This record gives sequence, structure tokens and C-alpha cells, in this order.
Amino acid sequence: MPTSATTRSANALTSNLQPSSRFVFWLVLFAMVLLATNMRAPIVALGSIAPVVQAALGISETQIGWLGAVPMLSFALGAFISPAIGKRFGLENTLIVMIGLLTLGMIIRSLIPTWFGFLSGTLLLTLAIGFANTLAAPVIKQRTPNHIALITGLFSLTMTVVAGIVAGVVLPLSDYVGWQWALGGWSLLGLFALVIWVLLRLRLGSSNHQAVDPIQVNASKVAMWRTAFAWQIAIFMGLQSLLYYTVASFLPSIWISRGLSAVSAGQMGSVFQFMAPVAILSLTWLVNRGRPIQALAITAAILNVIGMVGISYLSADLAWLWSGLMGAGCSAIFTLSMMLFSLRTYTPNQASELSGMAQTVGYLIAFFGPLGTGWLHDVTQSWDLPLLLILVLMIINVVMAWLVSRPIMVDGRPA
Repeated sequence: MPTSATTRSANALTSNLQPSSRFVFWLVLFAMVLLATNMRAPIVALGSIAPVVQAALGISETQIGWLGAVPMLSFALGAFISPAIGKRFGLENTLIVMIGLLTLGMIIRSLIPTWFGFLSGTLLLTLAIGFANTLAAPVIKQRTPNHIALITGLFSLTMTVVAGIVAGVVLPLSDYVGWQWALGGWSLLGLFALVIWVLLRLRLGSSNHQAVDPIQVNASKVAMWRTAFAWQIAIFMGLQSLLYYTVASFLPSIWISRGLSAVSAGQMGSVFQFMAPVAILSLTWLVNRGRPIQALAITAAILNVIGMVGISYLSADLAWLWSGLMGAGCSAIFTLSMMLFSLRTYTPNQASELSGMAQTVGYLIAFFGPLGTGWLHDVTQSWDLPLLLILVLMIINVVMAWLVSRPIMVDGRPA
């Protein structure tokens, strides 16, 4: 990928601000991987054990539905307010507090077995995850500017793999240790991450004490909420998230309506999830090999279109193929979006602002995916109209993929 003099200068500046030892690289990598282990596991765990929790707490389907909807709203809120807080107090300081709150949230919803306790814990931990979602990209850009694709890919891969493991073991585990330990036990990962992030902070210092260069001052003047590129990547990521959360909620039900057995339909959900590691590893390898980002972005968006055409109109005998294509497309787009937050900005603060703006808009878009799809299905008693509308949105996202992956920086200058 060609690099302009402006971009080289900004990257050189960022590199000069970072300790460059191999120890620092591995410390940052280890810290990011541990952060990623806590990013999806608490949410996926609840989905897998929801019937057990519902019976134990005596709560309604509506209350369970709210527990499923809260994360996207919390993610959006966390993304909206985190850039300013991260800039004021430092990225590492903010993340240390958020990891602590995330861990506390997991403990609260396990130790207070009431609707209020569970809702409070879920609100706390998902808000903390919203902060971490946003601040991960600027930390990677600041601390390891020469390894953005590698560490972002491993970060995304860890989230996916750990979420898959937790989804598979939490229900059987609850039979042995009870649902409270099955959910709350994962807080040990949070405590471990907290220790490593404190060590990183002591070793590297705080990001808000870094030297400031005129390039950074000028770059920070870009107003993300009034920048075309920021809106394009927000829509790109939002439409991907809408598809992901909708498919995660309804894929087995859709395939049952297409004639698959309940067992086979459930397996399609696993295919959708398990394609993520393949997609993330492939994308990371290709980006590191210098393959054009634009071609990769458009390909990922087209995979979602093909998957939607297949699930809507083509043979259910190839359900594994259509489900896998959507899983690969969603994971690739998410990972690529995280990379672009760093690759298309000049400074860590700017990466934080772009990440926060894009994820705020993106998760608000995603929030309406499962709700709108479920409502349309109830009204029409069919999946045809919801799937058609999602297909149209995925076609639009091919255009967005072309726009966001052009070799330009957030301010429109050549990359």
C-alpha cells in the first residue's frame, strides 16, 4: 500500500514516541490479548445460559430481551463518551478503570441473584466494554505503530475464539458449579488482565504525557462528526453489526423455516461463528503481505451479499455455505474497520475520536437489526420481507466498502 510523505512523517513521529524494545511489543500484545478475552465472553455467556438464569431469577421473556438489547446501547454510549475521557486521563489509565468495572460487573450479576442485580451488572460491564471497544485502536496505534494489522487481527481473533469457547462450555459448566459460578468465574480473566494493564502502565507511562508535535496539533483539528470518511466507516461498520447481531439472533429460526431440522439449524449457527477465525487470520495475513485493502473490503462485503442471497432464495442444501460466507464477511469487516481506525488517522487521539464516532453510530444502527427483524417477522409471519431489506442493506454496504477502503486519510489526503 503506497504511503505519502505526510503519512510517513506521522508514522515516524508516532514511532519516536514509543519504546521500541521487543519486551514492549510482547507486553502490549499480551495486554491486548487479555483485554480481548473479556470483551465478548460475558455477553455470549449470558446468551448461552439465558433459560437457566430466567428460571433462577423468575424473570419474564421481556426482561431477558432487555438484557439482550442493553449491550448495543451501552456500547454506543461508551463509544460516544470514551474519546474525551481517554484524552483527558490517558488511554491506559482509562482502560485500567474500565477493566476493573467490567470485572466488577461480572461479579455483581453473579453475587446479587435478582433482576436488579443482574441488570446493574450487565449495564456496568457492557458500558466498560464500550469504552474498551473504542480505546483499543488508539492504544495499538500509539504503542505498536509498525504492527497495527498484526495486533488488531490477534485482538479480534482472541475475542472470537474465547467467545466461542465460553458459549460452548458455560451451560455444561453450570450443571457442575451452578449458574452463578459459571457466569462469574470468568471474572478471573478480568483480574488477570487488570494486573497486566497496571504493569504496562508502570512500564510505559501514560499516553497523556507523551510529547506533542505540530503535526498532531493540526491533525487533531479534524472534526469527526463533520467528516465524510468518518460517516462512511460508521455506516460500513454499522451495517455489518446489524447483520451480525440479526443473524446471531435468528439464523436457526430462519433455517428451520427453510426446512432444516432443529439440530441442523443449530449447527448453522456454529458454522456462522466458527468462520470468524478463518476470516480474521486470512485478512491479517493478506494485509501484512501488502494486499490492497480496497479489494479485501469489497470482497468481504460481497461475501455478505452472497450469503444473504443464498439464505433468502437459494438451496437450503447449501445452508453451511451461505452461513459460513456471512460469518466470514462479518468478521472480516469488523477486523478491517478496527484496522482502519488506526491506518487512516495520524495520531492516537484522532484514532480514538474516529473509533468513538464510528462505533457510536454503528451500534445504534445495529440496535435496530434484531428488533426490526423480529417485529417485521411478527407482522408478516414470514422471513421474506426482513431478509429482503437486509439484502438491500448489504448491497449498499458494498458501496460503503469501496468508499472507506480508498487510499485516503481521514482528512481526505492521500494515504
